[in-house]
Amino acid sequence: MRVMLVNPPNSGRSIPEEEYGIVSIKQIFKGEPFALEVLAGALDGHDVAILDLKCEDEEVLWERYASFRPDVVGFTAVTCEARTVLRQAARLKEYRNTVVVVGGSHATCDPAFFNRPEIDFVVCGIGKRSFAELIGKLAAGGTGEGIPGIARTAPGRALSIVPRSYSADDLMDGCPPRYDLVEAWRDRYAVERLKMKMGFVITAYGCTHRCSFCTIPAVTGGRYLTHSPASVVRDIGLLGDIPFIRMVDANTFGDPAQSEKLCELIMAQGVKMRFVADVRADTVRENRDMLARWKEAGLFGVVVGFEDLEAGRLDAYRKKYKPEVIPEAVECLHELGLMIVGDFIVSPDYEDADFERLERFVTERKIHIPMLSVLTPIPGTPLYENMKDRIVVHDLDYYTFTNAVVRTRMSEASFYRTFSELVKRLHGKGQQTKEA
Repeated sequence: MRVMLVNPPNSGRSIPEEEYGIVSIKQIFKGEPFALEVLAGALDGHDVAILDLKCEDEEVLWERYASFRPDVVGFTAVTCEARTVLRQAARLKEYRNTVVVVGGSHATCDPAFFNRPEIDFVVCGIGKRSFAELIGKLAAGGTGEGIPGIARTAPGRALSIVPRSYSADDLMDGCPPRYDLVEAWRDRYAVERLKMKMGFVITAYGCTHRCSFCTIPAVTGGRYLTHSPASVVRDIGLLGDIPFIRMVDANTFGDPAQSEKLCELIMAQGVKMRFVADVRADTVRENRDMLARWKEAGLFGVVVGFEDLEAGRLDAYRKKYKPEVIPEAVECLHELGLMIVGDFIVSPDYEDADFERLERFVTERKIHIPMLSVLTPIPGTPLYENMKDRIVVHDLDYYTFTNAVVRTRMSEASFYRTFSELVKRLHGKGQQTKEA
């Protein structure tokens, strides 16, 4: 079969821009369409193409569609891209009655959203094996129904999904990502602020924890499944001379024993790359020696979801550690000489004192790259269930993590101006700290 996988264009709208003329905090989703590369790797025997509309004009979609004439078009989408995908799918159906499939985080957390005429199938959770099974059944003339993890849409009726019991078999270790299908845009996949050309390698699916705001646990039904060290090192080699590798995993060191094995294999095979990994603050504190070995193996920086400095909010986010863990983790990372990318969630309940406290912490603790997002209850998460009665913005186009979809405690104008000015100051200070 001919399968075209589509990464939607930069989507999402901005309340601070539209209402207050603030353009400095509009969220743009960048990075290679790695999930599609992973899916393509499992489609041996089929003619597969990837189209990255974050790198191409949207009109290219219709040109490629007309020339490639796919039997199946598969979209991925985060929440703020969901309506864009529906619009594109509807237009595709006008061209030709192609089978349209959608997956990604929003399909996993809120599959009923896509139960519409323009969509034929919704993929929930890890799509690698289930999507491959779907393509195989369709190629054999089947209907594609009854595959665990995939729902055939039934507009006007409830969506029926057969749950998939995820295991290591769903990772399909023997099928590497199809990095070659995005080669045309490879030079575009870089971290602009650090001028780092970066490739992605997946080490695990799911997470060891259940933060209330996070969509990742739903991908595996709450399990944490690790790829074999051999497959990870293989994929690193497939990326060639790309100097920086982002290890795709919600908590790269969540399974310390597996992480140790991967570190040993990287060092034994003489892999000369620099790695950026995601890690929890409590994992840093509890595994300093392991991080030191990873530093020797090429670990360059870590992305840490600090989220907040206040105990009540950390508890509400289900972080499972106390605020004092955070400065201890930061001190450890500085001692190891690792770049710190610190993720912080700005609550709509923030007041001036909260913004000031956050700025002091980032400045005094020398967080190299502070990343601030506005708390956003994504449909399907525990946070959404807890906050849905407070939501005042229901248009998913605004779910970009820079819009307050819940009413703010400060006046809305003051909240956005304070947030915007803080982002600008912290980004300037963070860059100075990194270059010093």
